[in-house]
Amino acid sequence: MEKIVKNLKSYVVVMTGAGISAESGIKTFRDADGLWKNYRIEEVASPIAFARDPELVWEFYLMRRKQALECKPNNGHIALTNLEKAVKQNGGKFLLITQNVDGLHKRAGSENVIEIHGNLIYSRCAKCGEIFEDRNIYQEIPPYHNCKEKGMLRPHIVWFGESLNPEHLEITTNALSECDIFIVIGTSGVVYPAAGFVSIAKKFGKKTVCVNKEEPDNIGYFDEFYKGKAGELLPEILF
Repeated sequence: MEKIVKNLKSYVVVMTGAGISAESGIKTFRDADGLWKNYRIEEVASPIAFARDPELVWEFYLMRRKQALECKPNNGHIALTNLEKAVKQNGGKFLLITQNVDGLHKRAGSENVIEIHGNLIYSRCAKCGEIFEDRNIYQEIPPYHNCKEKGMLRPHIVWFGESLNPEHLEITTNALSECDIFIVIGTSGVVYPAAGFVSIAKKFGKKTVCVNKEEPDNIGYFDEFYKGKAGELLPEILF
C-alpha cells in the first residue's frame, strides 16, 4: 500500500479526533444519544453548569478521568509517535494537534502535542489559575486548591461556551501555512473550529489526507481518504 508520508524531511502536521481513542476503549463524547444520567452533555460541560452545580460536573468528569486512566494507547497512537521520531531524526518537523482530552498521545510518547480541548488528567484553580497534572479521583467534590485563595478546582477542559486558547490557534494556523502535509485522523468533520483547519491547509495549497472509519462531513477538502480504523491502518500506511 502506498505510504502517506513519502519524504521524512517534510513538515508533517497531524490532527486527531475521537475515532483514534475509541479504539482504546474511550467512549465518544456523545455515547448513549448524548445523555449522561439523563443530562445532555451541554448541561454538564459548560461554565454555566459548573457555576450551578459543580458537584454534578465533577462527578461527570471524574468518571471520564477514571476511564482515561484505565485505558492504554493503541497502535494508532504508537504509529504517530513513531512517525514523529522518524521525521525529527531525518531533519523534518512534526506537530500533533488533538481534539481528544484523554492524554493518550502523550502517554504513547508523542512530544510536540497541542491538546486544543484540554486534558482530563489536569485541573485548574478557578482563583489563582494554576494548571497542574491531577490524577486524583476525589472522594469529596468539588475539590479545592491548596493555594492562598483556596480556589475551587475545575477540570482543565474547554467547555461549551468557552474559546480555544488563542496561542494554540496561532500555532496551528502558522503550522498549516508552513507544513507540507496535513493528516486528519478519526474525526467526523463537524466540530468547529477544528473541522475548519483542513480548509486553511487547502487555502495554503497543502496536501491533505484523511483516515477515518467513515467519510467526514468535510470530505471535499481532502486530497486522499483512507477508510478504516486508525490502529489497523496507520502502522501500515503512514511511512
